[in-house]
Amino acid sequence: MMDTTKFYINGKWVTPEGTQTIDVINPSDEIGFAKITLGSEADTNMAVSAAKSAFPAWSMSTREQRIDLLERLLETYSARAEEMAQTISKEMGAPINLARTAQVGAGATHLKNTIRALKTFNFEHALGDHAPENRIMHEPVGVCALITPWNWPMNQIMLKVPAAIAAGCTVVLKPSEISPLSAMLLAEMIDSTGFPDGVFNLVNGDGEGVGSQLSKHPDIDLVSFTGSTRAGKAITIAAADTVKRVGLELGGKGANIIFADADEKAITRGVRHCFANSGQSCNAPTRMLVEKSLYKQAVETAALIASQTDVGPADVDGRQIGPVVSEQQFQKIQALIKKGIAEGATLVSGGEGRPEGLNKGYFVRPTVFADVTREMTIWSEEIFGPVLAITAFETEEEAVKMANDTHYGLTNYIQTSDKEKAHRLARQLRSGMIEINGKSGSSGFPFGGMKQSGNGSREGGVWGLEEFLEVKSVTDW
Repeated sequence: MMDTTKFYINGKWVTPEGTQTIDVINPSDEIGFAKITLGSEADTNMAVSAAKSAFPAWSMSTREQRIDLLERLLETYSARAEEMAQTISKEMGAPINLARTAQVGAGATHLKNTIRALKTFNFEHALGDHAPENRIMHEPVGVCALITPWNWPMNQIMLKVPAAIAAGCTVVLKPSEISPLSAMLLAEMIDSTGFPDGVFNLVNGDGEGVGSQLSKHPDIDLVSFTGSTRAGKAITIAAADTVKRVGLELGGKGANIIFADADEKAITRGVRHCFANSGQSCNAPTRMLVEKSLYKQAVETAALIASQTDVGPADVDGRQIGPVVSEQQFQKIQALIKKGIAEGATLVSGGEGRPEGLNKGYFVRPTVFADVTREMTIWSEEIFGPVLAITAFETEEEAVKMANDTHYGLTNYIQTSDKEKAHRLARQLRSGMIEINGKSGSSGFPFGGMKQSGNGSREGGVWGLEEFLEVKSVTDW
């Protein structure tokens, strides 16, 4: 039985110097079921020191050694997949079927992609045929702080941890204090796999404590953060004094542009995608922009899909959406739904309060607003719940302008049977990722955004490795 109050530092589970503990809450019933300790500065320093001491040897390990350990980790992860699914479901409210497939599956997929990229990555090569004596070397950055969110725990952790380790870096992981147990379970797996002491370290804590300490720590060479734009800005400021590298993957307010010639499932697909994971995805298509001739049908279909979307506890088998992660998130979403109504958007499904029959737990009614204008708060602010905003457009140019009318730039979506039009729009939309006609990115697809959705970060496959590497030029080889 895991002692959830301990940290994993330098190859062993240690009792923290910090003494403050907090409950891990099951969002389906609002009951605490575990306690974790929030790390002190001494705990942070101990973890960073362990990673720093381990770096010289690990950075010189061979590709084959790293591949062997990562493949063994994949075997262990796969063998304990059900345990991981149960943990994620309980700590952050993902329905157990979703936890078993998408949540746990994402972690396995990213680990496989990292191994594949590592096997073929060219860490050293000539500058070019014109200068064979000039060598370009790709070397590990150093000690990396990895700060991850609660909404897709293994997705984000497995985008960062294996890539950093594969590159030859050593790491200190600070998972979200809201969903820390899945990260601690992964630490158990890493421990049993046989990685050298200090290569991987885990310290629990909140953003103001351990997160801030890692961001400004002089012995941290890179901070890789996934989370809110607000927190990303704070990390950038904290890291500035030591001029460390910072990679940010932040919020989103994705536009789903649906043309009149889209396939018949486009509207339904868009609504369900918005509501998936209870709307708690930074790349969710939360703004549906619909060509005017299709607009009335789109609103009616979206309202119907929302009304037919089941909501229920995370431990029940089924295709329902679960609760949102915490009371704070629940209250934020309720306030934004209320603001949408007050500012004049047309509520066509859902609304304030819990769904009928659910009197406990952080459950939100699947909500659809129509006639949302660009001046409304729900147009511009990331809600991070099952709330969809629908707006009409008349021309292709207007659709592009509306889609780009946001501080965010993570993922946009295009639905049309005209491939030339889709490709034309894809070049004009200001986001790091574009998905067309329901086609998701393939294995190794680089994940990341532009504008206030992040910078210095593209995760997955080859790009995930490159994030943790420095380029060194050597002459007269």
